[in-house]
Formats: sequence, C-alpha cells, structure tokens
Amino acid sequence: MKYDFDTIINRRNTNSLKWDIAEDELPMWVADMDFKTAPEIQEVILKRAGHGIFGYNIVPDAWNEAYIGWWKKRHGFEFKKEWLIFCTGVVPAISSVVRKLTTPAENVLIQTPVYNIFFNSIVNNGRNVLQCPLRYDGNIYDVDFEDLESKLALPQTTMMILCNPHNPVGKIWDKETLARIGELCRKHNVIVVSDEIHCDITSPGKDYVPFASVSDDCRENSVTCIAPTKTFNIAGLQTAAVVVPNAALRNRVNRALNTDEIAEPNSFAVDVAVAAYTYGEEWLDELREYIYTNKQLVIDFLENNLPKVKAVPSDATYLMWFDCQNVTDDTDTLTKQIRQSTGLYLSAGAQFGGNGKGFIRLNTACPKKVLNEGLERFAKGIRVVS
Repeated sequence: MKYDFDTIINRRNTNSLKWDIAEDELPMWVADMDFKTAPEIQEVILKRAGHGIFGYNIVPDAWNEAYIGWWKKRHGFEFKKEWLIFCTGVVPAISSVVRKLTTPAENVLIQTPVYNIFFNSIVNNGRNVLQCPLRYDGNIYDVDFEDLESKLALPQTTMMILCNPHNPVGKIWDKETLARIGELCRKHNVIVVSDEIHCDITSPGKDYVPFASVSDDCRENSVTCIAPTKTFNIAGLQTAAVVVPNAALRNRVNRALNTDEIAEPNSFAVDVAVAAYTYGEEWLDELREYIYTNKQLVIDFLENNLPKVKAVPSDATYLMWFDCQNVTDDTDTLTKQIRQSTGLYLSAGAQFGGNGKGFIRLNTACPKKVLNEGLERFAKGIRVVS
C-alpha cells in the first residue's frame, strides 16, 4: 500500500471526544477514525495555515466543481451547481431543516435502529419521533413497506430522515428500495432528508445509490446532506454540503441554513473539501480495502471465539453491528460491564432505537493491532459476564 494505516497514532491529550477517557481504556464507539487524513489534505491545511490570516471566507466555484466532479465520477450522478449549498456540518443541516421545514408537534419519521443523533435533531426542535423499525430476519435488515406507508400516511407526518447508506447496520439501499420510498413520500407529501455522509465508505466493488438520482419523485422531494468529513476523517474542520434540486425547496433550505448561521465556511473548510475530492481518491480506495480486511478480521474472530455473537453483514461504513441476543437482551448493561471489566468502550444499541437493545456497535477504523486488542477485550468482557 502507498498509504500507512497500520501506524498507531497517540490521540490522547488532543481534546479528542473519542480519546478523552481513562488511560487504560480503549474507545471503539464514536464514528471517527484513528487514521491520519490523506497526506494531500494535510499539505493543503499546512499551506493555508502558513498564510497566517484567517478572516471571513467565501465559497468559490472550485468548491462546487469539486463536489460535482466527485459525484459524477464516483457515483454516476451529476449535480447542477445551483443545487449545492455550503454548510458547516451534516448534523447542523439536518437540525436546521427539521426546524424550518416542519412545525412543532409534527412527526418526523426515522427507520430504526438508526444514527442516534437523529433523535436529538427531532426532539430538541419540539417535533415527534416516529419510528418505523426496519425488519430484521436474524441476518439482514430491510424496509417494512406496509408499516412505512401507514406511518407516512398519517396527517402529522411531514418529514422522513433517510440514512443512506444506513448507520449502524451498514446497509446500502438499492435503487428499487429508494424508488419505492421516494414514491411513497411524494404520494403522502412527506419531505425526504437523506443523510449520505457514509456514502464513500463502502466495501471494494460496492457503491451506494444517491437518493436524488433514482427518480423524479426522489429528486424533486429531497434534501441531501453530504460531506468529505466522515470519509477523510476531518470532522473537526466543519465542512459539508446540502443538495436540493427543487428550486422552491432549495430557497426554503437556503433561508434555513443562513438564518441559523451555519452557511459560512471557516478558513479551512473550503480548501479541505476541494483537496479531498480532487486528490483523495487513491487514499480512499486503499482505506476501503483496509476497512474491508478489518471487517473480515472481526467476522473471523467472532466465529472462532464468540459464536453467540453475530456480525450483521455490512457493505458500508466502518462500523459493525453485533447481534448479541443470544447473550443478552440488555446491551446497555452489557457494554457498561465490558467497559468496567476490560476498559473497552463500545456503543450500546438501545440508543439507536428499533431492536437495538440486543445489539452493540463497534468502530473498526483503526490499525489492526488496535482492533485485535479491542476484540480480545471484547471476548474477555463477554466471558466475564456470561
């Protein structure tokens, strides 16, 4: 490999949310990677920092062109320049859109188990969380369309937040599934907000389908949130984009983001996004290979050491979703016990809703030596409490 993903980087004492924990603990919970970002991005950051002046910034055409070029080449979907709006982050964008495109006490539908911050974006804005649990057959998750339509049809349901690809289950939604979701949402006048932040972190040979690319229903009734931050491990630089093809909807979203003051870039946000989408392709392809082998390592470890714990098949994200229902129906308690007995810090599944109480989420985006240590701690913790 041209790029190094095996070197262990000490992240303690760097004000890291992930690593600001006890010295003997190992965090494998929050979704950021323990890899340095691409050297090409680091060079751009150093160059910009060397300028020494960090005043107010604009969004140049180069930013739009970088997004347009990347999605056309990598995902076969060409944005128009006017569809794109700069934003400081996907979560701020979702919260702003929920606040400005719905009214208090309306329902915002989510397919659970799903990224837990969706709950915050809904509840903190005085809207109702309407869970539409994904159907789980003991192996994979899928959409329960009968339940979905019944909930979309409710008069108080005005928005759906789609996770595409889906966190935490690692599902890449196919074109047919997305088309049906788009058709039902348009039929029942429900706006779709599609969080596609994990879209570039797919297994080699696998690609995601942009929701807005699928059909007229999907394109004209959607707000898509995208960013290079998850892909290139630059979340702390606060850079993202919102894609809204429908002009009338775009005007409302643009007003929302600007009213909430989350549409102005810091001095690094534009340059890192342009660098990522201009120079980061080779680094990303090697990262995807590395994460894929890490996931296979996890699957083999569980089969050989913890047959009661099953990894749900995953084609996207660097997160893995463990079915622990043969061990416990309360992984909140289990993860606390594992942390107490081994120092391994994992995400309990209940916070993701749906059937999450019997599941655990683990982050595999780390050097293999660290991953192996985490798995050994996990096995020890399971044995201690079993």
